[in-house]
Amino acid sequence: MVVEQLAPELDLIASTSQQLEELGRGYRVAEGPVWKHEEEALLFSDLGHSRTMKWSAGAGVTLFRDSTNQGNGLALDPLGRLVICEGGRRRVTRLDLDGTLTIVADEYQGTKINRPNDVVVKSDGSIYFTDPARRDAKGQTDMDLAFCGVYRVAPDLSSIKLLIDDFVLPNGLCFSPNEETLYVIDSMGAFRHPSDFRLSEGLIKAFDVEADGSVANGRSFLQMKSTRPGLPDGMKVDVEGNIYCTGPGGVWVLDPRGKHLGTILTGAEQTTNCGWGGDDLQTLFITTTEALFCTKLKIPGVPGLPSSRLGS
Repeated sequence: MVVEQLAPELDLIASTSQQLEELGRGYRVAEGPVWKHEEEALLFSDLGHSRTMKWSAGAGVTLFRDSTNQGNGLALDPLGRLVICEGGRRRVTRLDLDGTLTIVADEYQGTKINRPNDVVVKSDGSIYFTDPARRDAKGQTDMDLAFCGVYRVAPDLSSIKLLIDDFVLPNGLCFSPNEETLYVIDSMGAFRHPSDFRLSEGLIKAFDVEADGSVANGRSFLQMKSTRPGLPDGMKVDVEGNIYCTGPGGVWVLDPRGKHLGTILTGAEQTTNCGWGGDDLQTLFITTTEALFCTKLKIPGVPGLPSSRLGS
């Protein structure tokens, strides 16, 4: 069994008989899967080896870019430029189409940011990213800021605004299909037990997105606890507003109200992230600490680029 069904509504999304296809293995924390429609290819991070990998149906997994400074979360902006959370250099960068690397954010009010983890780009080009701190086995950190934040960078990169400063360890984030809600994961278990993925604990919070791009009305969306291994990490949404959050056991499938419909089981100790791909955006690519998988679902995902860029 690859798909564990907890509610009948899951029938509209996945079949309990479907399988995971392994596309690649041998990574040191695979992360940040993002689909490049024009190339019919998936980019994803191999964090521990400081490289970005590329998968396509014809070539399999190949090297896209190396020396990424422990690049983690990836996203595409409306012009198709790759936005990268560089944990090793404690900054967010953008790989322009001519190969130029532009710094998106590396400081907040003159102080070096912590260790950017995940990123999402709104359709207006504004960049939202989480900034947890790296902690050792005892939970100690050498961060310069007194908090772990969630930020918004203006589309022209002219300003950076702190949106949230009360998370324990902000991690994955995504927008609802209409971009009126921002979901953010707080991987609390990683703070309390920083070296043990077997201790699963986390919280997904939802925020209203204001007209100026700020957020308000933060509330609990789902408290995630399980006896299975795996911290809540990355997440995406489909066009119906269902949420796919990596966590204990694999990928948790949640309806727009936060009801846990079922889990796509990966068998990995830590399932790190997921992302949509394929011509119809119904293939869910899943990364774990060691491998890349995919499975075909019944509802398309929200594209990583505006629909006009996808030819629809």
